Amino acid sequence: MITNAKEDITDGEEYLLLIEFVHRHLGFHDAELESILEMSGIKLGVDCHYKALPNTDTDSNKFSIYTDAEGKLGTKKIDLVTSLARCTLIRSVIEIWGLGSTIEDCVKVTKDENFQKRHQRGKHLGDAATKYEDRTFKVTIHTLGSTYTREEQNDMRSQFSFLDFPGAVQMKNPDDEYLFIREVELDDKGGAIYPRHSGENREIIPENDARPPLGCYFGRVLGVGRNWRGSGRLEQYSLKKRAYLGPTSMDSELSLIMTNLAQVKKGSFAFDPFVGTGSILLTTALRGAYAFGTDIDLRVLRGRSQTENIVSNFSQYGLPPPELVRSDNAIYHRHFRQHLPLFDAIVTDPPYGIRAGARKSGSRKDEVRPVLDEHRHDHIAQTRPYVVSDVMSDLLNVAAMTLRMGGRLCYVIPSMQDFNESEDLPRHDCLRLVSVCYQPLQTELGRRTVTMEKVREYEEDKRDEYVKNTWANGPESADKVANIREKLIEAAKKKPDYEEKAAIRKQKRKATKLAKQKAKREAREAK
Repeated sequence: MITNAKEDITDGEEYLLLIEFVHRHLGFHDAELESILEMSGIKLGVDCHYKALPNTDTDSNKFSIYTDAEGKLGTKKIDLVTSLARCTLIRSVIEIWGLGSTIEDCVKVTKDENFQKRHQRGKHLGDAATKYEDRTFKVTIHTLGSTYTREEQNDMRSQFSFLDFPGAVQMKNPDDEYLFIREVELDDKGGAIYPRHSGENREIIPENDARPPLGCYFGRVLGVGRNWRGSGRLEQYSLKKRAYLGPTSMDSELSLIMTNLAQVKKGSFAFDPFVGTGSILLTTALRGAYAFGTDIDLRVLRGRSQTENIVSNFSQYGLPPPELVRSDNAIYHRHFRQHLPLFDAIVTDPPYGIRAGARKSGSRKDEVRPVLDEHRHDHIAQTRPYVVSDVMSDLLNVAAMTLRMGGRLCYVIPSMQDFNESEDLPRHDCLRLVSVCYQPLQTELGRRTVTMEKVREYEEDKRDEYVKNTWANGPESADKVANIREKLIEAAKKKPDYEEKAAIRKQKRKATKLAKQKAKREAREAK
């Protein structure tokens, strides 16, 4: 239907879409959107462009109007809305019928005959089975951080009654949903900077209520449902529902975003060299990719039991089992053939020593005893600490070797406040930096999701040079991602009451340990 609607627009007219993002991961919105558009063969600035909203002078704008510059996008037979539905952080896509600085301006534009050319009755339906006259509908009022009574919302609806939809009103699962948005200034948590009501008494604050909105928009909701929270489309992938989890399992929301940044799609060959419990690998399979993962810890790959392992998580979602291999990314070239690019995407969360330290093959001892033949069947190889700066260096080098041309690497890297993206991010001569998305975790700590694209063929004889050039400022840059746990502890010690709080945490850990020991004893005695 979207394609047909675009093809009915004449040259020179703009087909406007309002993209409403969820108020989470604010630093990821543009990067995920642009990655999805590129996957769909749509180029920003060529096939489409951003159009300024009525409130261009404010930083609180969380919407973007997306427009076909010449009204010819439909001729490419691209279902734009289906593509945008993949975006994890998009709450809805609205076909704009009217917009303005006030609801009166918005209504006026909606009545304008030039705008009405875009939404002639039933024209958007295409080959829909239900006739326009029989289609149910509802008009949703979305006032962001402000609360309005049902009567006030009905008054807003009534101003659009001139549209005179012939079908019946149906508030749950209608054929068509129309949306009016009243945008106000929001803080970084999604609440109104100037709230309409006071705290507990819920009394209206006159000066805040009198403030004009930043913008008002009306249109038809396309393809993407607005039920993002609660029982919405992400809830089914919640970690709480997984059979097998570990302390470092990546949350499903960020995992899905990473697969979009890496442009994982149906038929892609996706790789996670630090697979752990397989949380990221699972989301690549949900995108239709062939999933391949490795990890140095055989116990994690095997899982706890036949019903608690990586494969059981895949079975839970009806996905084919992934290919899993016990392997050390530090010596990838000794495990696999590295001269032939294999992967379309590498998506991973490397171990960086906050919850779990990185390990690589080898022993701390100078002399290592050989493994007897009778012990080889269940032998777990020795490992030693793996410096985080080396983890990142090896990861980029393996990506440069094994990605196909144009393939993407998407990884997470921790950072303290003194991190400088232009100088402290690891780099590789064969990889181009595409995007860096920052996620604050604490006052001192954050993490960056980095996306890189392979743009140059890997030359084996330059391996040492590649590794040497990983860190722009050498040890100084490498140190920015090393010893994060120790740096956090040092920062915590500078806070008031640290010793008192540390003692309380120690007591809680001791009590938890004793409780577990007691439970084990009671379980043994019960047998």
